[in-house]
Amino acid sequence: MSDFADISVEEFKTLCAAGPVVVVDVRTDAEVARGVIPGARHIVLQTLPARAGELPRDATLVMVCQSGGRSRQAAGFLAAQGYERVHNLMGGVIAWVREGEALATLEP
Repeated sequence: MSDFADISVEEFKTLCAAGPVVVVDVRTDAEVARGVIPGARHIVLQTLPARAGELPRDATLVMVCQSGGRSRQAAGFLAAQGYERVHNLMGGVIAWVREGEALATLEP
């Protein structure tokens, strides 16, 4: 079984600078309406099992939620499905904002 890595905001920025990253926000619609990490895709955690096929298996994936708990579940699920480059943003959107980073509006 594959595993995933918990990463800090700084490690996330380094990962993004190194190459393309698919950021997946697993929060609810109401949470996402308040803002997302720029460029994030939105897949509500409960729908991830049905929608995992939308995520490229060869991509570096970073799962995000409000504080890191739900995204950790999502990362574990994807790792168990054979995704090999899966990361969980520790502290989620709260940590992102705490580091002074801005949120964006979710693009349709």
